[in-house]
Amino acid sequence: MSQYDLHDIVETLYKEHEQTQRDLKEIDVLIKQSAAEVERLAQRNAQVTNYLSQMQLDTAPREDIKENYESLLNTQQRLFTMRGQLEKLQSDQRNLERLSGLQVRMLDIVEDFGGVASSASTAQHSVDAVRSDQSNVIRVIQTEESARQSLVRKMHDGPASSLSNFILQAEICERLFDSDPEQARTELHSLKTTAAATFGKVKDFIFDLRPMMLDDLGVVPTLRSYVNSFQDKSGIPVAINITGLERRLESHIEVTIFRGVQELLNNARTHSQATQIQAQLDIGQDQITAVVEDNGSGFNVDEVLSGARKTIGLPTLVERVRMLNGQFEIKSNIGRGTRAELVIPVTS
Repeated sequence: MSQYDLHDIVETLYKEHEQTQRDLKEIDVLIKQSAAEVERLAQRNAQVTNYLSQMQLDTAPREDIKENYESLLNTQQRLFTMRGQLEKLQSDQRNLERLSGLQVRMLDIVEDFGGVASSASTAQHSVDAVRSDQSNVIRVIQTEESARQSLVRKMHDGPASSLSNFILQAEICERLFDSDPEQARTELHSLKTTAAATFGKVKDFIFDLRPMMLDDLGVVPTLRSYVNSFQDKSGIPVAINITGLERRLESHIEVTIFRGVQELLNNARTHSQATQIQAQLDIGQDQITAVVEDNGSGFNVDEVLSGARKTIGLPTLVERVRMLNGQFEIKSNIGRGTRAELVIPVTS
């Protein structure tokens, strides 16, 4: 490594670090703005809730009641969304601070070796190591944020919306008990039915988020259970074949395998319009291989993996597998189905 090379590296690192500092300043402003908006919406939510609690449901015009409840629901949904955005920004801030720390560490290493020609190879090795750390941090950030965005959408469209409706229905029932008991019973029956359906969705959501069975029993029983549930809900037959020596694996490997098969099955159902799916898991001595194949409509692999299509989470899956020194291969053609295979080494 020449002095000229070191100079270029230092200059590049300073520019990257300065950009990270600018990003940190920008995100700090966004966090303050988001926090202020959350506070404003929380106050608005309290005001509308208080107004509705004083409204006479038996005498107030039906249109006014509906309008105020819709206003409350809209405020609660916006409040939930803004709180999710604030949490995401705070997570981004923490990740940028980690990245900034790595950049400072890299600068220290390069400058320490700046005037020592005999230590060039050691300097290069140290720089490469820290660059690898920086690359891994960036990949982790991207993977984490992709997962967070998916969870926020699911929470907003599912449990959060349902819980808001429960609150409104419960308040209506409470007001109707004295003025119209029969209507109150009707509303309660509707609330019970909706609560039962939502409870089922919440259980599915928890399972998708982190199935406890995965920690207790391992990836094989969890996959079998998930495939059975997937078939019942989607109506798509799934043939699952498990070979090799069934045993417990390291937690991060089991999670990656489960998430991989889960993602591929959901893609086959949602995007490929498949009518038949085959899944295979081979637990070898040195590596784990998972294969999912469907007879769906297929897609352009390059387009999906490049991120041009945001509807399929394959890029995130690819990053997860690569971070474990694994391999991911997918073959698909329009109208000819899809075959995806992920291989993860058992030992590092």
